Amino acid sequence: IAFSATGDTEMKARGDAMVAGLAQCQAKLGNGYLSAFPTEFFDRLAAGKYVWAPFYTYHKIMAGLLDMHELAGNRAALDVVTGMARWVDAWTAARGEPAMQQILEVEFGGMNDVLYRLATTTKDPRWIAAGDRFTKKRVFEPLANRKDQLRGLHMNTHVPQVIGAATRFEATGDHRFRDVAGFFWETVTEARTYATGGSSNKEHWLTEPNHLGLELVQGHDNQECCCSYNMMKLGTHLFAWKPDGAVIDYYERNLLNHRLGMIEPETGHTSYFLSLSPGAWKTHGTEDSTFWCCNGTALEDFAKLGSMIYAHGDGGLYVNLFVPSVLDWRERGIRIRQETRFPADSRTELVVEATSGTPWTLRLRVPGWTSGPTVSVNGIPEPAVAAPGSYLELTRGWKAGDRVTLAVPMALRAEPLSDRPDLAALVYGPVVLAQQLPIGAIPAELMTEHGPLLDKAPPPVAAATLPADIVERLRPLAEGSLTFETEVGNRRVRFRPVSECSERFAVYSVIA
Repeated sequence: IAFSATGDTEMKARGDAMVAGLAQCQAKLGNGYLSAFPTEFFDRLAAGKYVWAPFYTYHKIMAGLLDMHELAGNRAALDVVTGMARWVDAWTAARGEPAMQQILEVEFGGMNDVLYRLATTTKDPRWIAAGDRFTKKRVFEPLANRKDQLRGLHMNTHVPQVIGAATRFEATGDHRFRDVAGFFWETVTEARTYATGGSSNKEHWLTEPNHLGLELVQGHDNQECCCSYNMMKLGTHLFAWKPDGAVIDYYERNLLNHRLGMIEPETGHTSYFLSLSPGAWKTHGTEDSTFWCCNGTALEDFAKLGSMIYAHGDGGLYVNLFVPSVLDWRERGIRIRQETRFPADSRTELVVEATSGTPWTLRLRVPGWTSGPTVSVNGIPEPAVAAPGSYLELTRGWKAGDRVTLAVPMALRAEPLSDRPDLAALVYGPVVLAQQLPIGAIPAELMTEHGPLLDKAPPPVAAATLPADIVERLRPLAEGSLTFETEVGNRRVRFRPVSECSERFAVYSVIA
């Protein structure tokens, strides 16, 4: 993924070396099996004995190998992953459906997804049949019938499975699997998602939909990094089926408020949970003692930050995210440079550096959170308008040097929880603001835990109860600042983006 995103040849060389080493390990057994643990782990899984998620790890190896083939052109990687798939096919085929359904109660990552991907790559339907054995029916059947029965489920066990459903639809056109992915996305993003873009608590959905206030208080490990990463990944599938501004609104919310705030740029250390509990703080891993699943997804996530800025289809270009970047669309001879300070500035400018000789369509996302957007081309205002949550289309014979300026005004608002209208997050455009609390004397060992252990740290200064007119009272520290302040009683209250928080904070505040 890193090589595909950057062209870094050293990254490719390292990946090639790993593939060669894994191929040597696989050849020792001769049956296609490849993992860091013996096949006896799978025997325990089949017997219903305790063993933690051998298929989950197996999937990660397969997915990495398939990425090396698809993104880095390594043919040997395809041979190795095909050998692994042959072993999976034989092992699962030897068990009846009731036995497999019981096996699927243990987390198995995206085994269905990688097998469907392999079928698409090799054009071999054998892998569709093998992938179908990983269809967890007690979860998929309610989703296909538009029923949210997610309560009690482990979130990151099931998001990769639903990504697999999306891949199954793409590989075969079977709309049952599209229905599964579509309703899952709908219910999680609309009825189970916090202001910051994340979902669940302690990696589980603990409540029925539309009960986020109750969900929030049942623990302080509210938003896991793998879950958010995989939800964003699922969103890319839905967007490819039908470009939808609402999908990008969700993607942007997660990217700005969760993902970008969960890495230390100086060290590369990443986090496990983003806690939304009052008085929470951010924790990060270490070099050698915190081998979380979120370390692995972070390696992928931060290697592909540019993947959804742009998209193409229907003869044109979609501008989805407002990020300083350069797009080189070689197949069409189009090169675009985007200049912006977003979200510190609510404008972005697109400069056409090269273009084809034929007209094409530029589609600018107008976010659902804005009002009164404006567009100009070469300084001349465009009369066309587009509703928030949609795309503004500009079709013309573009010329090198053309400049398109999009302004998407941002406003401060409170987003209350549906079941706790007195509890709200403050949001500026897509940016979630958190009330700042002093860090205090938190023991150093608590800074490298899965998440903040609030019960083992000194209690924080209590978050201020906010007045009903807090939105009107808050003022930015300076023009273009995303830090806001006001007086509440005799206390000065400060809010800043949750992604920038380095002290204790409160995302949700009581509004009286």
